[in-house]
Amino acid sequence: MLPVLLWFPAGEAAAPQSAVAVELRARVLRLGEAGGIYVRGLAIASAALLTEFYASRNYVPVWTSEARIDELLELLATADSHGLDPGDYYLPQLRELHEQNRSGDDPALAAALDLLLTESLIRFGYHQRFGKVNPERMEPTWNFTRQFRPGREPVSMLREAVDAPSLQGLLVEWIDRAPLYRDLQKALAHYRHIASTGGWPMIAPGPTLHLGDTDARVPDIRRHLGIGGDLPPAVEAADGQHYDAALAAGVRAFQSRHALAVDGVLGAATLAAMNIPVETRIDQLRLSLERARWVADDTAGEVIVVNIAGSEVFAARNGQRFWTRRAVVGRVTRQTPVFRGEMTWLELNPTWTIPPTILREDVLPQLRRDPGYLQENDLSVIDARGRVIDPLAVDWPRVGNRPPWALRQAPGPKNSLGRIKFMFPNPHAVFLHDTPARDLFGRTGRLLSSGCVRIEDPLSLAEIVLADPGRWNQQTLQAAIDTGETRVVRLPRPWPVLILYWTAELDATGRLRFLPDVYDRDPALLAALNGEVRLEFPPGSG
Repeated sequence: MLPVLLWFPAGEAAAPQSAVAVELRARVLRLGEAGGIYVRGLAIASAALLTEFYASRNYVPVWTSEARIDELLELLATADSHGLDPGDYYLPQLRELHEQNRSGDDPALAAALDLLLTESLIRFGYHQRFGKVNPERMEPTWNFTRQFRPGREPVSMLREAVDAPSLQGLLVEWIDRAPLYRDLQKALAHYRHIASTGGWPMIAPGPTLHLGDTDARVPDIRRHLGIGGDLPPAVEAADGQHYDAALAAGVRAFQSRHALAVDGVLGAATLAAMNIPVETRIDQLRLSLERARWVADDTAGEVIVVNIAGSEVFAARNGQRFWTRRAVVGRVTRQTPVFRGEMTWLELNPTWTIPPTILREDVLPQLRRDPGYLQENDLSVIDARGRVIDPLAVDWPRVGNRPPWALRQAPGPKNSLGRIKFMFPNPHAVFLHDTPARDLFGRTGRLLSSGCVRIEDPLSLAEIVLADPGRWNQQTLQAAIDTGETRVVRLPRPWPVLILYWTAELDATGRLRFLPDVYDRDPALLAALNGEVRLEFPPGSG
């Protein structure tokens, strides 16, 4: 079920029952009967696992070593570095009960402490493996890997763990953290330090500032940018109220890190971003760490990742980016779904069959007003047998929203998919593709599609996934496109495509970026991350 890390001396399970074991048995049986309620007023989230585990060891206590208890408490104290709350693991209460139990003369107290220590470690192990929040509750299209070690069941995993010399060492062995995760942890620690020293100043409202302006807010702006790392110390310490070139460069650095128009002008959008409190940025980092835990199994090796919030696509190898481009993603009313796919082929000079939603909401209203829209956009009417229908034979004003035919756009410069599309079969009919509207990539906000992902520089991505530069490089791909013929090219191996949603990330240079919560996903996840602990084990985990 989960990588729980427990320990008891070899052979101890066969020892005669002690008074503590008798108390443990009584408490565990009550847990089983009640479905897992409370121990010493603290909620139990893993009653079924506790019941099975303690029964398998004849209720012999687990936590009989002072050093081992201290080791566990130290491990639980690291929860904060993962953006998790040590209180979820009852750390203050465990420390207090541990002190009370040092005399060892109260079996009931010792049994309660043993159960709570095990419960806390189950929680910690579960959260490290899967995240605190079940992603399926947040993302209805979620299909990423969510499983324990293949072919293993929980009690056997606990037995495997008993001889581990180190709880932390076993955790590192079982859960491999990618560089991105560790870098997010460092960023979290840094921003918590900023918060502990008072955060950054809020900038007063006022007129838009351009290069050469003078304003009383300039010293606060310098200090803000210096704290955030967007100004070098010498520039931050400059005197005066002059909005000079060095300060404008710092504003551009800030704008770039916050997905704003990079112009060095301090206008309303930049001011609003600067006035977001450091505590909010800390929460964004915590959410990204949680989202990273959700996909830990899916980011190994080489993958293509779309970050919807950043309107970007990148290729990564073992968590390290090596190719990044801008993307256009679904607008708020037609959101790009979060899911995982396997890219297996690409198509040069594709046709485009208009999806039902776009046909119903966008194209048919145009056709009812202007039947010439078909010819202007190289569209053909295709019946269920694949035959082309004469568009002049259709009474367009009378066509309903579910016509018995499809509209297909021919390959060419007007095709909405551009000259290449990347296919990873999925129930959402979403794929990556080129676009004739190249100017869209120059926009700051790129929530402009109907759900599919348009990518900048598709030929370079094709070269990466085809992985055969002798046969398929950008020149040979362009030559194949120039023939005008539709051609399917199979990939030599599938490429995982991860469509994700993160509002704090590190780019290929290690620079921390904060992105807008374009689909308003963060508040619900933050509430769940700060809420009660629920252990929802994956199917088939025992």
